[in-house]
Amino acid sequence: MTYITGDIPVGAYQSDRLSNLGIGHGAIDAGGGYTYFNPQTGHEFSGVLGFTYNFKNTATQYQSGVDMHFDWGASQFLSKQVMVGLVGYVYKGLGCDSGAGDRVGCFQSQVAGVGPQIGFLFPVGDMQGYLNLKAYAEFAAENRPSGWNTWVTFSISPPPRPERLRQQSPSSENTRNKQATAFSR
Repeated sequence: MTYITGDIPVGAYQSDRLSNLGIGHGAIDAGGGYTYFNPQTGHEFSGVLGFTYNFKNTATQYQSGVDMHFDWGASQFLSKQVMVGLVGYVYKGLGCDSGAGDRVGCFQSQVAGVGPQIGFLFPVGDMQGYLNLKAYAEFAAENRPSGWNTWVTFSISPPPRPERLRQQSPSSENTRNKQATAFSR
């Protein structure tokens, strides 16, 4: 898959507040991913590599640099409805922060994380539901906090068409969720 997505400034952002609901700037994220699924063995592997360009926050005159993110997941289906596995990611700031509001210089950051995941597929009317729980232990952090974080993802989608069942992983939604997760960091 290839993707391009964006972020527009939303929420109640004010530069003089300690905490804000929005980040106050737009962004464009683009990349590609691949999912391998073997229905005979239940092995699945997904990876997504993306790059994010951040626009200037006009309230603070600060612009974050370009960043790179790689998210991956390896799973074993225990049944047609339950899978377990490992997930991980690498995030790295590639470009320097800039703008008139930049008071700290280049300020590139990085972090990596790895941890367990469990996922469940289930019917929702004539649709297919997917619930995924994953936790990451973060390490190799520079200029950002590290520790543990946990994500819960819930999605509903039409069931795969019969002619595509052999071609598409039941957890291909997981690849799109990984991209969204990466973008939210």
